[in-house]
Amino acid sequence: MNGIYLRRRGKLYVKPGDGGVSAAEVAMVQKETEALGYVLSEAAVERLSTLSIEQLTQVLRELRKHLAPMTGAHRKHRPLFPDFPKGSLALAEAELYLRAVYHYLTHRRLHLQQPSQTTPLLHGREPREIDLGTTEDFEAICTRLAAAPTSLSAQDKTDLLWFIKQYQAQVFRLLPEEIAFKENLALIGAGLLRYAPGAAANAFVATRFKTATDLLRLAVALNDGDVSLAEPTRFKAMKRAHRRLLLNSLEACGDPTEDMRRWRERWKRLGEVLHPGDYRERCPNTWRAFQVLREDLPFESFNSAVERELEQGRTDAVAQRLLARPGELARRLDHLLRGDAPARAVLDHFRAVAERVSTPVLLQALSQFEHRGESALRTFFPKGDAARAWTLHDRRAPIDPTVLNEVIALCRGALLARFAQRAPLGRCYVDPALADMRVPLVQRSASRALRTLVRGSRLPLPDTRFIRLFLWWTNGRERTDIDLSAAFFDRDFVFRDVVAYYNLKGYGGHHSGDIVDAPRGAAEFIDLDLARLRELGLRFVVVSIHSFTNQPYCDLPECFAGWMARSDANSGEPFEARTVEDRLDLASNQQSCLPFVLDLETDRIVWTDIGLGGFPRWNNAANHLSGISLILRAMTALATPDLRTLFELHARARGELVDSPEQADTVFSMSEGITPFDLDRIRAEFL
Repeated sequence: MNGIYLRRRGKLYVKPGDGGVSAAEVAMVQKETEALGYVLSEAAVERLSTLSIEQLTQVLRELRKHLAPMTGAHRKHRPLFPDFPKGSLALAEAELYLRAVYHYLTHRRLHLQQPSQTTPLLHGREPREIDLGTTEDFEAICTRLAAAPTSLSAQDKTDLLWFIKQYQAQVFRLLPEEIAFKENLALIGAGLLRYAPGAAANAFVATRFKTATDLLRLAVALNDGDVSLAEPTRFKAMKRAHRRLLLNSLEACGDPTEDMRRWRERWKRLGEVLHPGDYRERCPNTWRAFQVLREDLPFESFNSAVERELEQGRTDAVAQRLLARPGELARRLDHLLRGDAPARAVLDHFRAVAERVSTPVLLQALSQFEHRGESALRTFFPKGDAARAWTLHDRRAPIDPTVLNEVIALCRGALLARFAQRAPLGRCYVDPALADMRVPLVQRSASRALRTLVRGSRLPLPDTRFIRLFLWWTNGRERTDIDLSAAFFDRDFVFRDVVAYYNLKGYGGHHSGDIVDAPRGAAEFIDLDLARLRELGLRFVVVSIHSFTNQPYCDLPECFAGWMARSDANSGEPFEARTVEDRLDLASNQQSCLPFVLDLETDRIVWTDIGLGGFPRWNNAANHLSGISLILRAMTALATPDLRTLFELHARARGELVDSPEQADTVFSMSEGITPFDLDRIRAEFL
């Protein structure tokens, strides 16, 4: 439980204990936690003070177990007090230490509430705070994950299935009334059939799975496949109860033929284990649909008719046809507005159905049209190409500015009308810095990280001169050589130099040296002197990681990377958890990746988390420079919905905007109230 709670909410659940611990022993736990880059809140420390020594020991073990991997310290971490509780601080020292932590936390909160002189940070650092949690707050994680109207990351899915497996039949009280995103619905349905089988799980499937594609996703989830349907699934023999449930539900869809033809080969393979012929009398529509697929009988689907009419230039007819599918109309709106049909007619069609388009699709359309023509590049994140981006030159014909403004107004109006139906927010403050943070619309291939971020988001760099990049990995089935590199570009995107295993220093960067084998794990570092890089006229530092021995990251037992903020490059240990700003796991089916970019002109870090294609003979930064340069240009000009726009729309529809957090009932900011890191809440309550 606390592993999920600490990682997702920064909270710790501890029941009141039997008493008996001293202030020195509690202070020792606080100091151990601080060594990992965290401090416990006053409420958490007060709860720990009620525990027995055995209970406190268990809490410390749990904190070490879960916090160390979050920063990467689990591979080098040595406890400050390995003989706990014998190694406790002296009482006087403990009281002084706890008082210093309280002082830091108290003044930190006062600084957030009102302008004041910045409080000196504890030991010169700003650790992350761990607060005391509750059962209700923890269980809300499950509800918000299930209610997300967008794709979930692999870690999100794992956490959601944990709740189903742990709570079993009791999990139904945590599930929301509506599960809008069909991939998440399939994941939940399969989890219920596995871990909470019975009448309730069967009823869940029968009432919530409405289309053939919904049921295909469910079958894929039961076979541990890709519920996005981007990758094919090898179907195994299924339980008779599951076969009967799927076929009966498919029959309840009416005539499923058109929907099944969208995934013809998948349904053929699934039919081999479903045996629909056994139920041909009970499920005649389903049996006929399988016959159409197997015998390839003529059948014109909805999408094939749309494509045929587009080829004929009949955009007005297409717009009329798409009135039955508002989401598809919104996705094709740019194409239709460039067609032969009068823009007015197309806009009238869109106006008629805009209120039925999902919030994520409306936000994407709004962002697309607001930034239309601003960049020479278009960037796509294909659903089936995990952690990859495709970039091409924008050769679309321009759209009349008057038409663009009207489309933008239609999208904004539909969103405002929808949000106005939700509970009031009162006076709202929206931090302008949220314009740099992206809306969590597609997290399907997002890497597990210390701070869960959305691709294209920009975070402020800390006030530091040195940044130390780090990489840790261990061998797979054979010798594994992973290389850490940093490529330097000027403000015109001109490549200047690279620090890598074949060029150990340059432009204020220093590499720790190339390690080519990691049977027990190995680490590489690159130190960056930001002041020196700026003096030399550099703007971008693109961090890239390459599997020189060509094993994909998913085949390695463990591989992660990140960066530390260091005041002095020669102080402390090479790796110190308390200085880690970000860390992410490398686990995709890629051999090269770009985790993030440093923008030294704006003092921002651009979160990319993108893999690089191609298979050069020597897999290193030098042979990927064209791809690195292209991704750099694309990610620094990415036009995707931002959180400032989303929250301002909610504020205008559900309350009023104010100029400062002190005047507000609801605060949207980088550090207090609702923040960009509250992804579960944003997806469940604001999308």
